Amino acid sequence: MAKLLVVEDDETIGRVLETSLRRHGFDVRWERGGAAGLSAAAASVFDLVLLDLGLPDLDGIEVCRRLRAGQPSAVLVILTARHEEMDVVVGLEAGADDYLTKPVRLAELLARVRAHLRRGPAGPAPAGVLEVGPLRVDVAARRVHLGGREILLRAKEFDLLARLARNPGVAISRDTLMTDVWDAHWYGSTKTLDVHIAAVRRKLADAAPGEAPGISTLRGHGYRLDLPGEAPCANESSR
Repeated sequence: MAKLLVVEDDETIGRVLETSLRRHGFDVRWERGGAAGLSAAAASVFDLVLLDLGLPDLDGIEVCRRLRAGQPSAVLVILTARHEEMDVVVGLEAGADDYLTKPVRLAELLARVRAHLRRGPAGPAPAGVLEVGPLRVDVAARRVHLGGREILLRAKEFDLLARLARNPGVAISRDTLMTDVWDAHWYGSTKTLDVHIAAVRRKLADAAPGEAPGISTLRGHGYRLDLPGEAPCANESSR
């Protein structure tokens, strides 16, 4: 039975989440504040954490960072009533794997939870070493090197880069990336894909400015890992 931690201060929402998740077979612990959630995470290992960003006692983003540090193998999903894109981006960059915007639809929540637990924090990928110019992705060891420098990627960032590196120079659709990296039955927003792409781009560029292969955005389709020397076409974007 998967162990879930819910950190939510709203009594109505928290009770609904706790009751619904238990009814569907999950072992659920509900905490009403950031400090209590961190204490629970320090005392037990969880498979998945649902974290409200709007907590009364601690900043939700800081709680997210500390939960990620303390529960590195857990799937971390943030719940937010904040509709601004930057709040979601900051939450995902703080260590979350996914997000849901309140009011949360229970069908979507359950589908996401099951999808994440099927895959866990790191989806499967073919073994071997993938090389794209100076970029070297060792799938078996889950290590990335660029120009002799090692780049530390989070689990989904690694899986996403490995998937793109399997077919360098080939356009890969959003649906294919979501299926291969997240889950074949993904339900709801795919914004998490864009945020993870942005994080991978930034880490590659920071590690080796001018050497990193680009990741082109193909509007209306998906993404492509560019071969060395290639540049995005006029109707594409590397951002």
